[in-house]
Amino acid sequence: MLKTNNKVIKKIVLGLILFFSLGCFAQQDAQYTQYMYNTVSINPAYAGSRGHMSLAGLYRAQWVGLEGAPETQTFNIHTPIGYKGLGLGLSFVNDVIGPTSETYLDLDISYTIDIDFDKKLSFGIKPSVNLLDIQFSELNQDTGQGTDPTLQQNIDNRFTPNVGAGVYYHTDKFYAGLSVPRILETTHFEESSLSTAKEQLNFYFISGYVFELNPFLKFKPAILTKLVQGAPLQLDVSGNFMLDEKFIGGVAYRWDAAFSAMFGFKISEEFLIGMAYDREITDLGATSFNDGSFEIILRYDFIRAIGNLKSPRFF
Repeated sequence: MLKTNNKVIKKIVLGLILFFSLGCFAQQDAQYTQYMYNTVSINPAYAGSRGHMSLAGLYRAQWVGLEGAPETQTFNIHTPIGYKGLGLGLSFVNDVIGPTSETYLDLDISYTIDIDFDKKLSFGIKPSVNLLDIQFSELNQDTGQGTDPTLQQNIDNRFTPNVGAGVYYHTDKFYAGLSVPRILETTHFEESSLSTAKEQLNFYFISGYVFELNPFLKFKPAILTKLVQGAPLQLDVSGNFMLDEKFIGGVAYRWDAAFSAMFGFKISEEFLIGMAYDREITDLGATSFNDGSFEIILRYDFIRAIGNLKSPRFF
């Protein structure tokens, strides 16, 4: 009996996932716990801000154990161009939930103004293309009253363009940014009241500060807020310690959603590996078939020794 009930619960939860991903509510951008290492994915003004070429790859598995739960793969590379304040980047995001798959390819272009010796203000734009796949054939559409005729034809690689923008300010210890990665409110399709997929504006604000507690220990509190029509305000608060420029550990809290633990290790001055684990505090987190969410990121910085090289920034 318990096994049967679990199957029923899984179907109900999967139905809710599909409703919110395909329903008349707003589509949301992919979610990250280690957003502090993946800033260029949400803010094009960050491109080139590290002062050298940087590339990163991230994988996230959400609600592990739940069939059809979200999975996200992200890759980005960005670098400053010449000595005129230009930055250039390329981002790839693949976000899968149930029978839906969205692929984004973004070009990130930034321009930086030196306000003072260590104060920089950057502006960025993000031209992008989106490919949407929805495999309706994977759904059990039999409700006892026949199948929905509007959900009989799969959607394969539906192409739509978009553009985003952002602003980013940073010093050696502080940063803050405001961005909208997708400005155009594209309707991918609208065939019935229960089968509408529409892009909505996702507004991001990100900020953090690095405290040097002693010569060997740094502490960085950070915050990310995301606002999108049709969804609750998302607020992520985190705190990370860095020991001896190598070991990183911290915790995070996503308002009314999850607690997270984070760990990072700098294999070398250039190569960082970071991991995160989220535990839901919602009713979904209390179910036996949800083992939490896992995330791993690899980042490599092509650091060039020019003059007196400073330690790479902790953001």
